[in-house]
Amino acid sequence: MKRSTSRSTSITARLTLLFAAVSTAVLLALGLLIGNAVEQHFVEQDMEVLSGKTQLAANLLAQLGSPADSNTLLRQLDDSLVGHHGLAVVVLAPDGKRVFATPNAAFPDVMLKPASAGATPKSWSQDGHPWRGIATLLPTGNSEWPTMLVAVAVDISHHEHFMESFRQTLWLFVAIAAILVGFLGWVVVRRGLAPLQAMRRDAASVTANRLDTRLSLDAVPVELAELAETLNQMLARLEDSFQRLKDFSSDLAHELRTPISNLMTQTQVALTRARSADEYREVLASNEEEYERLARMVGDMLFLAQADHGLVVPNREPVDLALQVRELFDFFDALAEEKGLRLTLTGSGRVSGDKLMLRRALANLISNAIRHTPAGGSIRVAIAACSEGTQLSVENSGEPIPQEQMSRIFDRFYRGDASRHGGGEGAGLGLAITRSIIRAHGGEISVSSGTAGVCFELRMA
Repeated sequence: MKRSTSRSTSITARLTLLFAAVSTAVLLALGLLIGNAVEQHFVEQDMEVLSGKTQLAANLLAQLGSPADSNTLLRQLDDSLVGHHGLAVVVLAPDGKRVFATPNAAFPDVMLKPASAGATPKSWSQDGHPWRGIATLLPTGNSEWPTMLVAVAVDISHHEHFMESFRQTLWLFVAIAAILVGFLGWVVVRRGLAPLQAMRRDAASVTANRLDTRLSLDAVPVELAELAETLNQMLARLEDSFQRLKDFSSDLAHELRTPISNLMTQTQVALTRARSADEYREVLASNEEEYERLARMVGDMLFLAQADHGLVVPNREPVDLALQVRELFDFFDALAEEKGLRLTLTGSGRVSGDKLMLRRALANLISNAIRHTPAGGSIRVAIAACSEGTQLSVENSGEPIPQEQMSRIFDRFYRGDASRHGGGEGAGLGLAITRSIIRAHGGEISVSSGTAGVCFELRMA
């Protein structure tokens, strides 16, 4: 058998990749959240500085009585900026003239227009340096200059450098963490799947000669316990089926050997010397009986094979079960009378089915009961209505069937003991044929055993 060369990705690889991908995604999300939080902190820190300088300018401008006082007040503003590296301030008169500006002040033109003044910060780049600033219209104490535009900005280069370094460190950390987490995930998955490997080794050791092998449940985790138990149940079914097949082959060989041996022996004896016509007729008559036994056995096996493949299709007609049982009682009356058995029938019922098949099934049950009922015993047939339609039971007094034999009572050629020749004219096929007939009619048959005897019960519509 050619093995497919394409194989799906292993569970270990898939779980490892999934573990690494999820961990990487979580780390990235966490890093982005931290990065946004740090960046927002810097923005708030910058706004605190900008708002403070704007408020300082507002306090100074409120003291401005006339344009002549502007030089004095603005010197105070310039003094307040000493030691503040990276801070730029511009103060514009209402006519747009620069009243005050720090040496490094370079604001976008749009920020220096009164219409764009507001508390919303703006960011821009100048000479390779990033800036963040605000422009605000502030009232003064001078009626000639009622308001003045004050623009304040801070150099955020050190913030940007920090965030760039942070992002590089984050990516490096995520890459290293992904590799480490992937490796740890691989180790964890390998250890977690170790019981599966043990189950595989145990399963690989199962052969036709070792069907009694079972998967160990000691070290199996809870998630795999049900699978292991299911596999053990499957092995038990395979062992049972294989044993039944071996028993069937052995029983079949035994059943065929007896008539064939009889035929060979009688023929060899007849050929040892010349015999009369009557002697040859006697040998041929004896051989005919053995041939009939073989023919019945082969016919029964063929019937069972057809039933196994669903080829037994019964003709449907109303069948009076009570009438069939009474006729069979008459047929078996001589055998029952010879053993002193009492045959009784209670109830009545009709079913839809094949009269000949059902008669054969009932004959097998009654003949089986007669064969295994001790002298002076009784056989009771009861017919009654049930939820499935009609129920018929055949109960005989006698020794109960051992519990270990109950599950195999309907097997082909099976005999619980040396005295059991269960139907099928002594070939051990009768009960198997009976079950096949009942199932072909959509019914079911079961057996129970107790101190009172054995009871076969069938239900069908």
